[in-house]
Amino acid sequence: MKKLQGTVISLKTKDTAIVKVERMWAHPLYQKLVRRSKKYACDFDAKLVDLVLADKVEIMETRPLSKTKRFKVVKKIGK
Repeated sequence: MKKLQGTVISLKTKDTAIVKVERMWAHPLYQKLVRRSKKYACDFDAKLVDLVLADKVEIMETRPLSKTKRFKVVKKIGK
């Protein structure tokens, strides 16, 4: 199972958190660090995890839960 760490950027929909995951890689020719980000729609249980905007969370790949949700919030890491 794939596990990623990211930041919560939206909590507008019920039981869904939008998490932004950033990664950095070196350009093969110029060796400059390039920052790329991707947003994931993640399922979470409000009873187990109390999330607010800008929280650092760990997400894990899971079975398809809806058209866009393929990840689930595992735990809250911090602010």
